[in-house]
Order: sequence, then C-alpha cells, then structure tokens
Amino acid sequence: MTSVSLAVGVGLLCALLSALGTNLAFLFKHRGAVAAPDVDMRHPLRSAADLFRSRWWSIGWGVAAVAFALHVAALTLAPISLGQAVLAGGLVFLAVLAERYFGFHLGRRQWIGIGLVAVSLALLTLTGGGEGEANSGYSVTGMIVFEAIAVGVGLLLVASHLIERIPVQRGVLLGIAAGLGFGISDVAIKALSGDFESGPAGLLSPWTPIILTAAVFSFYASARSLQIGDGVAVIAVTSVAANLSTILAGLAVFGDRLGTDALVVGVRVAAFALILVGAALIPAPVRAGEALKRSAPEPGEPPAGAAVGKGARAF
Repeated sequence: MTSVSLAVGVGLLCALLSALGTNLAFLFKHRGAVAAPDVDMRHPLRSAADLFRSRWWSIGWGVAAVAFALHVAALTLAPISLGQAVLAGGLVFLAVLAERYFGFHLGRRQWIGIGLVAVSLALLTLTGGGEGEANSGYSVTGMIVFEAIAVGVGLLLVASHLIERIPVQRGVLLGIAAGLGFGISDVAIKALSGDFESGPAGLLSPWTPIILTAAVFSFYASARSLQIGDGVAVIAVTSVAANLSTILAGLAVFGDRLGTDALVVGVRVAAFALILVGAALIPAPVRAGEALKRSAPEPGEPPAGAAVGKGARAF
C-alpha cells in the first residue's frame, strides 16, 4: 500500500468516526436546545449563554468538538468529495441512535432510506482503491463563485424562514441554511489546509474569517432549527445540505476525480445519488423532546405551538 492510499484510508476512517460523533452530538444538542430559551439574534450572547446552561447542549458540544477534529483530519487526508460522502452516510448512525436511545420511532420508509445509505457506503468502499490523494489546490475563481452562491442561497432560506405564510416547515428551511453554512466552512478549511504548508502564517489566509463567520452563523441557525423543527428531519437536512454542497465543491473547485475508468465513475455517481435518495426517505418523526417540553413547561414559557411563530420572528 502506498503512502497516498494509506493517508486516504486513514482519512476515510476519521470521516466515519466523525459521522458517528457528529450525529450523536446533534441528538444531544437537540435535547438541550428544546429545553433552552428561544434563540434570539437580537441578543446573541445571551442566547449562547442560555444554550450552554443546558447540560445536554454542552455535552453535545463536547462530543461535537471531538467529531470536528476528526472531520478536519478527514478533510486534510482524503479527497473532499469522497470524505464528505462517508460523512453523509452518518445518517445511518442518526437513525439508529435516534430510535434506540432518544425516543424516536422510524417506520419502514425510514429504514429503507438507511439501507440505501448503507449500500452507498459499501459501494464507495469497494471502489475506493486509493488512487486519489487529498487535494488542497483549488481555483480561486471557483472558490469565490461557490462561496457566493452558497451564501446567497443561505440568506434566501433565512429570509424564507421569517415569512410565516410559506407553507413549509421553517425549522427545515433554517436547517438547510445551517447546513450550507457548515459546507462553506468545510470548503474554506480544505483550502486553508493547503496554506498551512507555508507555516503558521497560513492562518492569515482570507479563508480564516470566512470559516469563523460561517461557523457563528451555523451555530445560531442550527440551534434555532432544532428548537422549532422536528429533530431527526432537521438534523437530516442539515447533514445533507452540508455534505452535498461540499461534495459539489470538491468536484468543481478542488478538481477531485470520480475515478479512473467509466465503471468506477458510474458506481461512485450512483453511490452519491443513493446517499441523497436515502436521506430523502427519512421524514420527520414526532419529536420526543418537544413532547417532553410540552408536558413540563418552564415558568412563563409559551405553549409549544406558539414557539414556532415567535421563533420565526426571533431569529
């Protein structure tokens, strides 16, 4: 095994462990978010403090920190599109953990989706012969176009989330926006990893403030989406938006290769498509945390049904 294929293998293992940790962290944060006061961007520091006073939110963030470190390692060692496809397969972990340990119930449709994602991961593993290497070289023009489109779509989703007349779950819209924010951050981290070759001065890259801004936006958008949306559905769409945007960036901006021959390319394209189809088959179950919150409201807290309308204005 060459050093390149070994690095790719380690990167994919990091991606798999990151997927497990990320979805476990999301479920912990969901439990903490529904118990915390509403996120209000007019008071961002107070909202952040309220979230971290919730024990489960803090535990989730601790798990997320470990998962993020593994995520950065995966982005550095493996081709971005392949690594993100493995991360997208973390929906398998989401469904199993949600049903077994967090009080959700998934029907046959959801488990079919899980099976499709599992098949996709198997296909990627069987065709991952290690011929690619982690590529941090990128087109500056491509990066600017990608980031601009992602930011524009994210802001449009936030604006749509604020319009109560739109007949769509506003938590899902905000979850997609949060996922795009995570994707913007991931792509910038991948670009920044190449700048580290010049030493610590690489932190002065223009991508550093983009990473920080996208991370702050995603923090609040994700927290609020978990408060007003169905837990598993919001987590799923956030994950899909983050992974799909990053996979597209890997192919269009970083020049990742799908394979060395037509068969491998076809199999990988099918695997990527199956991941998205599998994710789409995981609809929102009844949120266990919301039922718990309704049964034991905090003093002065409005009914759970009223939180949606208030939340749409609060963010």
